[in-house]
Amino acid sequence: MGRQMSDRRHTAGESPLELSPSEAAAHNAAMRVAGAADAQVTAKTQRALASITLGFELIVVVLIGLAIFGLGLLEPRELGLVIAGGLAASCVVALACMRIGRVGIILGWVVHGLMLATAIIIPTAHIVGLLFTALWVYCMVKGAKIDRDRAAWLAAQS
Repeated sequence: MGRQMSDRRHTAGESPLELSPSEAAAHNAAMRVAGAADAQVTAKTQRALASITLGFELIVVVLIGLAIFGLGLLEPRELGLVIAGGLAASCVVALACMRIGRVGIILGWVVHGLMLATAIIIPTAHIVGLLFTALWVYCMVKGAKIDRDRAAWLAAQS
């Protein structure tokens, strides 16, 4: 009664994977959430790597805001929390827009620019900003390469 998933390995003599109805529903829901159900989206790996980078950066942004607040670098002290909250909100918006074409990637670049700008307040944030920006660039380049290679492989398979 399970739903069969098409798999390229099926032609190699292996039987297709059979999912129960609940497993198929969970699989399909996960694929929709990840944006993989959209056949026209080609930058899946690049966007996945971008989401991971922004997710970790979100944690660091909150910690930088707490450091600004705790060190009392701004007057009033709560201004550090407000700045970190705004930057964290921009991270969340970029993450939410990751499924909308290139919008999430562009917003990710803006977030990294703002992250580097926090070095005006706390100079050690510049090091963290540079590390995350380097990671972001690496993910953009490698993710795009993986997506191009996957598209070429799929084209060769059909």
